[in-house]
Amino acid sequence: MKNKSVNLADRLFPKQSESDSEENEILNIPPEQRKLNTETYDFTVSTVNTYINEEHIIIPEFQRGYVWNRSQASRLIESLIIQCPIPVVFLSQNTDESLSVIDGNQRLSSINLFLADKFPLQGLTAYPELDGFTFSELDPRFRRHIQNRTIRCIVILKDTHPQIKFDVFERLNTGSVKLNAQELRHGIHSGRLMALLEELGRSEQWRTATGISKDKRMKSEELILRFFALSDNWRNYEQPLSGFLTKFSEKQRNLSKTQEEDFKSTFNRTLDICCDLFGTHVFRTVGADKKKLQFNAALYDAQMIAVHELNLTAPQVAKASKSGIAKATSALLDDDTFSRHISQATTNKNALQGRIKQFVTHLRKLI
Repeated sequence: MKNKSVNLADRLFPKQSESDSEENEILNIPPEQRKLNTETYDFTVSTVNTYINEEHIIIPEFQRGYVWNRSQASRLIESLIIQCPIPVVFLSQNTDESLSVIDGNQRLSSINLFLADKFPLQGLTAYPELDGFTFSELDPRFRRHIQNRTIRCIVILKDTHPQIKFDVFERLNTGSVKLNAQELRHGIHSGRLMALLEELGRSEQWRTATGISKDKRMKSEELILRFFALSDNWRNYEQPLSGFLTKFSEKQRNLSKTQEEDFKSTFNRTLDICCDLFGTHVFRTVGADKKKLQFNAALYDAQMIAVHELNLTAPQVAKASKSGIAKATSALLDDDTFSRHISQATTNKNALQGRIKQFVTHLRKLI
């Protein structure tokens, strides 16, 4: 009787184990790989601007984008004029030798916009006489002075472990609204993979299946990334999940056009089959009130990866008894082991691999 009480309490009030925490991510990396490898450069403003225009320096399109107002941007330009020190810019070296901005987006964007005559100076305090001037309207001596100023840039080299890069980005993430893990990945590993995640997350079928209608913090993108990363290598999954997803993002950042089409086709086909087989209960468990269905990310993992693993054909899906699958899946959700694997310490290696294995076996018997 006592065990039944404990099991029920565990389901209704799941405990968060230490393995669910992201605090120990760095400890999973061999000590000799934890070093941050950097080089320091003093680039002139002219060089930085040229690099941005030629996409040698890439300013990722973060969720918050460019947020400085014209007065803030103007004060930065004035700081260059009066030779006030500019905070260090942090860049990440990519495998193709390009550099992605990981801290300094607003500063570099402001410089790039001003040198392109995108706004006039305003709100200056040291040189109010220059209010209203665009870059090209300034005296050539001012223009040369601004262009010759240097900006110290610390480049995190490409041989630095991806999770160490990610950790540094988190430490530098000091905005008023901090970026979450997926927003950080989107910044560090911007490219075709991230663009694909964004595209797939906009589909009506996906939004209906997950119940995510307004996705302001990239929840959809992270869930879709989970499918790609786990379908690629779930048998060798190592926690924490955040590090696992970050490594995959680094590896697959710049998909080829063929890979992109394969990824898209695989995801859409798997989602189609899941929606067909599980209907309104797809990715959902019954809530504590026993009435409302709630999206469950761990069940999403199990169903999507199981369908992908079994590589079901159209005739198999068409012949499958949807009512039989619904009844059997409901029974599986009541199984103590499976229930724990989708409700407690869900990113734990045993829980993640366990629920996928169990659902693969479950679905194989039904089709």
